[in-house]
Amino acid sequence: MPDADRLVVGRIVKAHGIGGEVAVDVISEAPGRFAPGATLLEGNRTLTVEAARPHQGRLLVKFAEIPDRTAAEGLRGVPLTIPAEAAEPLPEGTWYPHQLEGLQVVDPNGVELGRWVRAEEMPAHDVWVIHAGDHEVMVPAVQALVREVDIEGGRIVIDPPEGLF
Repeated sequence: MPDADRLVVGRIVKAHGIGGEVAVDVISEAPGRFAPGATLLEGNRTLTVEAARPHQGRLLVKFAEIPDRTAAEGLRGVPLTIPAEAAEPLPEGTWYPHQLEGLQVVDPNGVELGRWVRAEEMPAHDVWVIHAGDHEVMVPAVQALVREVDIEGGRIVIDPPEGLF
């Protein structure tokens, strides 16, 4: 798992061909993230993009440091990251998951409901997973429920429907 000071921008799915290419599920929307010459982190190793091309809903990427299929096979399932400070600024009212991880989630009266764990992407909107005691609660990340996100204060205020928690 990547450190909190890194952002996952893709995940290597499998090797492709014999020349060291890998199929990547891209998570980043930043143009140029996988352009030739771009660098990404795999654990503590820096990988340099030599070439990238779309293929069946994924990106086929050739990294300079991955010479052949054997090396590529060892990367199956590995996340590709960038330093968090290298991320593009987001529009107002949006956050990177690493900014929300571990924040206290409270209701409008300040009653603690749990801790933010992760976001699940859904077709209509993201769903936030909140660790609430011995279980997890999925909360739609919509303006009607999410009243405030205070990164500096370490809390998220949500107004959940009755019975959700």
